[in-house]
Amino acid sequence: MEAGPHEGVAGAVFANETSETNPSDTPSSILNSQQLSAIEDEEVLNKLLDKAVDFDERRMIRAALRDLLKKKREKREKERGSRQDDLRQQASSKAGTGRMGMNRGQTSNHQQRSHMHSQLSASTTNSFTKTTGSMANPAMAPAHQCSPVVAEPNMKNVKQMLLDWCRAKTEPYEGVDIRNFSSSWSDGIAFCALVHRFFPDAFEYSILNPNARKDNFELAFSTAERLADCPPLLDVEDLLRMREPDWKCVYTYIQEFYRCLVEKGLVKTKKKL
Repeated sequence: MEAGPHEGVAGAVFANETSETNPSDTPSSILNSQQLSAIEDEEVLNKLLDKAVDFDERRMIRAALRDLLKKKREKREKERGSRQDDLRQQASSKAGTGRMGMNRGQTSNHQQRSHMHSQLSASTTNSFTKTTGSMANPAMAPAHQCSPVVAEPNMKNVKQMLLDWCRAKTEPYEGVDIRNFSSSWSDGIAFCALVHRFFPDAFEYSILNPNARKDNFELAFSTAERLADCPPLLDVEDLLRMREPDWKCVYTYIQEFYRCLVEKGLVKTKKKL
């Protein structure tokens, strides 16, 4: 894909996007906060938010979305705590039996640990040799590099509108604050939120961990590729090596993701890219 901005994005990002099908027979304008809080379908709330035009109405829908995500996260944490308690009880019941065979297995375990240590040392040495060779030989360097974005007269407006579109779509998501195309995407959560907005059944957003950067990147890119046919233009290993991703790379990927959404009919515009 070309790294330069496409003027079709400028015409499609905000002003020309139309709302999806009305998710409810009841007009969203008459729903109050109590009725919104009773909705437990995240996709319904997202569609109501897309259709809403009144500021107070959008504020109530966003609050309902945040509460729903929080409830799901708390439920998941409670279930995880129960499973951990069960595992601890099982471990305690087996502890007595395990102690009986501990002495007999000490010699065998010591030999296994020595063997594993030797294998780990050899693996580390080989890895260091390959890394050093890659640094010395440019031909072995990673091939994933972003081409410089070619400046065009309307580039600033296109970039800002695409950024505003990303911010609007991820606004209800906790832990996401998109301010740029670099540091705002460094933990992968913003990618996951943007993909989840269009494919809410693909994964559970509320259980994601901002510290699990690799898992977040892989989840977002694989889901976008599987459901939106968006090619994985960003390399996860490259992103992990950088504290903040190259904004040109992120900008290029988001442009492609937007184009794929248009092709799928998930974003309505006056003209396709």
